[in-house]
Amino acid sequence: MSWRRGDGGVARRWVLLLCAGSFCLGLLFTDRMWTLPEVSEVAKPNGRRDKGNEFAAGDCNSAKVHVKRDYRDSLQAPDTHHSVQILDKTIANLETELSAARTRQESFLNGSPASEEYKSSESMGRRKYFMVIGINTAFSSRKRRDSIRSTWMPQGEKRRKLEEEKRIIIRFVIGHSAISGGIVDRAIEAEDRKHGDFMRLDHVEGYLELSGKTKTYIATAVSLWDADFYVKVDDDVHVNIATLGKILSKHVSKPRVYIGCMKSGPVLSDKDVRYYEPEHWKFGDAGNKYFRHATGQLYAISKDLATYISINRHVLHKYINEDVSLGSWFIGLDVEHIDDRRLCCGTPPVAYATLWRTYGKCTIDVERAKSRSGFLLSKQSQGKI
Repeated sequence: MSWRRGDGGVARRWVLLLCAGSFCLGLLFTDRMWTLPEVSEVAKPNGRRDKGNEFAAGDCNSAKVHVKRDYRDSLQAPDTHHSVQILDKTIANLETELSAARTRQESFLNGSPASEEYKSSESMGRRKYFMVIGINTAFSSRKRRDSIRSTWMPQGEKRRKLEEEKRIIIRFVIGHSAISGGIVDRAIEAEDRKHGDFMRLDHVEGYLELSGKTKTYIATAVSLWDADFYVKVDDDVHVNIATLGKILSKHVSKPRVYIGCMKSGPVLSDKDVRYYEPEHWKFGDAGNKYFRHATGQLYAISKDLATYISINRHVLHKYINEDVSLGSWFIGLDVEHIDDRRLCCGTPPVAYATLWRTYGKCTIDVERAKSRSGFLLSKQSQGKI
């Protein structure tokens, strides 16, 4: 069989061979082109890569992987702890502001003279005071309050001058009765309208509720006034403000200080005795003593400790005795205890019909106190701050 030449002079068999060769070369070339996209540099449509491809992609991609790893390692525990501290501080500030707002609202609703204090405080901002003295009192203690007003607690313009010039706040501290708005509550409201020297608390009065009253007093005082010290004193104790001011001024630079007449009395487990401790078993065997704490007649705490109580008042445990409760709240904290014997109370050498409790040498019997030399309330010993 013979192959004929084409019109161009090329044999047909060469044309067929050329076509077949071109076809084969095309298949080979096409196969090689389709296998190239499997290399890791070509991005997939969803923008993600397998782990194996990330490490095989080259130096640039490997560097990106290392950057991610270093970023994760940079989130160390100290940074997290710092963030938690900032968050806790923010929450604490919000709680203090909320407490102040609640107290302000209650004061406005009750029509208390303290409303004017809030207005002036808001108009001029948080003013710094030296100390806030809260005199713990009861509904039945009208004579004691009048005794204090006639002796060491200034009245009217003198009290306002003491607040403005000496930066000292003094208030009687009292809550409300179990039946709010009763006769005793109305009597206190009338007395407050006359003198304007009460701090009314959201607290039900009762002898067994003194620990709770102390927490509420401190929290309320912190929300009202920014002071270096917050003092609690009983209404049967007469105070020389000048002496107290000198004592506290020595410790004004200390952040967490607890000042008072420190004691460590026995834990009483007998139900029939006064100051019986229902939770005596927490303090060990019979005959053990309490931890060191200040007597409840008079003590002072610094701003940081008062703020701590205000923030954590809902979880602080209350013992039956108020002074023990306060001391227990500072156990485990970095607190400096100052035992100043000038803040101790005792009984005078002569037994009178009325039991005296003294600050230094001062008494409930005001007239007799004024007539005796050496009493801190006498005119001879009254100093200037």
